[in-house]
Amino acid sequence: MIRLYDTLSRSKRDFEPLSPPFVGVYVCGPTVYGDSHLGHAKSYVSFDVLVRFLRYSGYRVRYVQNITDVGHLSDDADAGDDKIQRQARLERLEPMEIAEKYTRSYFDDMDRLGNLRPDISPRASGHIPEQIELVRTLIEKGHAYQSGGNVYFSVRSFPGYGRLSGRKPDELRAGARVEVQADKRDPLDFALWKEADGGHILKWRSPWGWGFPGWHLECSAMAMRYLGNTIDIHGGGLENAFPHHESEIAQSEAATGSTFARFWLHNNMVTIDGQKMGKSLGNARSLKEMFDRCDPMTIRLYILRSHYRSPLDFSDEGMASAASALARIRDLSSRLEPSAGGSDAADQPPFVHEALSAFTDRLADDLDTPGGVAVLFDYVRKCNQALEAGAEPGARSAMRSGLDMMAQNILGLTMQGTGSGAGGEETLLGLLAESRSIMRKARLFAEADRMRDILAEEGYSVKDLPGGESSIERISSAP
Repeated sequence: MIRLYDTLSRSKRDFEPLSPPFVGVYVCGPTVYGDSHLGHAKSYVSFDVLVRFLRYSGYRVRYVQNITDVGHLSDDADAGDDKIQRQARLERLEPMEIAEKYTRSYFDDMDRLGNLRPDISPRASGHIPEQIELVRTLIEKGHAYQSGGNVYFSVRSFPGYGRLSGRKPDELRAGARVEVQADKRDPLDFALWKEADGGHILKWRSPWGWGFPGWHLECSAMAMRYLGNTIDIHGGGLENAFPHHESEIAQSEAATGSTFARFWLHNNMVTIDGQKMGKSLGNARSLKEMFDRCDPMTIRLYILRSHYRSPLDFSDEGMASAASALARIRDLSSRLEPSAGGSDAADQPPFVHEALSAFTDRLADDLDTPGGVAVLFDYVRKCNQALEAGAEPGARSAMRSGLDMMAQNILGLTMQGTGSGAGGEETLLGLLAESRSIMRKARLFAEADRMRDILAEEGYSVKDLPGGESSIERISSAP
């Protein structure tokens, strides 16, 4: 039985889809106005493993992940400039050129990270009719009102508003992530449809005049279009729980009278030196820049070594550890490559079944990828011991199958280098040695010692040379 932590109920619950074996998964996709960064990688790698594991467990998953190409304003609420239109002015391009450029960039980055493509990637701009119809329904049911060319959702018409985030409407201060505007009946109300001014390019004709949809409205319309009024799993970043997901619940359930999502899964953020990472903060790590320096699979493994609900603090030491750990997996893969023929139960070493069982148990417990990775590396150690003891072809085949299932099929780690910056283990060790030499010359001895200890744990020997230089070598007998 798979157990998942549901943000709405604040509990870990047994996962049971509405219509088994079908599972509908909706994950909020990117707003395509810039290149993807490490925060995007953490979110979409986490949900990629969720989808992989659900399919491994026998479910028929329809994975929907939208592309926001209109309506996401610069303050994440009801005021400010459209992020895509603002970027279009900066790059002197049409807004849809910006959307196309960064949508392609996004998928290229996700492909290199090993993420499976969603089954459906709907664009907000391609679902304007569904959004207009949803607004009509909300007005008819008394949950929304027109004010000039704008249409707002009446928050106080929906008693459940605030359940997901734990915020009560009466406790929300006007102006705290909610723009106070004169045409709102209540400062808490949020825009479903916005009137476009004369300089706004991204606009469509509607019953309320020329305008564009609100950011929250888009996801509700697209999720229900492809997954029905009630979806099994809705995922996204923790920072979107309020107001985005809170507003999705309100408008969707007010329109249909049905539970919008049965499970809400939220991944935590990436931090750098304890501070949130993001484009607006100026400290985002572009994936393309990172791919120039390391194999994308190193980034993927780095992410998987933390739980999706825990923050991930970026560090060069952590990346170095992930690189050496990936090398150990690939080394075993290359050693098992020559195996031929099938295997039966008599050929399978007992530890193979034990590892597979332990691995799936960890993933079934709220997608515990750190626990799964720990099982995988214990498995790597035992496989190496079996190979050194002269494992027979049947046993080698069984070990290979186990490795493929855990590392590739579920965790999504490819066994070959895929990044332009992946120059092999020799290049990696040279960079690590240079980094440690710089630490020692800067008299950062504690940091240099910590890096040495991490490398030793991963099977590498560090030697300090005259002049402050360092050398790093792989210990051949390491598992």
